[in-house]
Amino acid sequence: TIEDLGVLRDVSVVDGKVQVSITPTYTGCPAMRQIEDDIIQALETAGFDDAEVRVVHHPAWSTAWMSAPARAKLEAFGIAPPTGRHEVLCPRCRAGEPNMVSEYGSTACKALMVCSACGEPFDYFKEF
Repeated sequence: TIEDLGVLRDVSVVDGKVQVSITPTYTGCPAMRQIEDDIIQALETAGFDDAEVRVVHHPAWSTAWMSAPARAKLEAFGIAPPTGRHEVLCPRCRAGEPNMVSEYGSTACKALMVCSACGEPFDYFKEF
């Protein structure tokens, strides 16, 4: 969820209007527009027709804001989560010291790696 990822910063009601604050994982994240639209849609479905989504850039998002369940879900999906220890473990076999193929993987917040033990390619969610 956006809460598990640490993207959701605040939800408040001001003068009867729901205000949701989110922070992108990095400036220019292409998913932000879709996330904003999904939030508005979910609030409208729940009966909140007057809602606003604010994108907050300060402080900058950090992988430290990701919850343990978010990290576990990334790994279960085949994406190496940030560990906070600046090590990358293969999400399939848990071997360390993979080879970086590209600084940028499927998105700019991920790098494309290949496991040095099992040879499988995988995305690594970079530390920020």
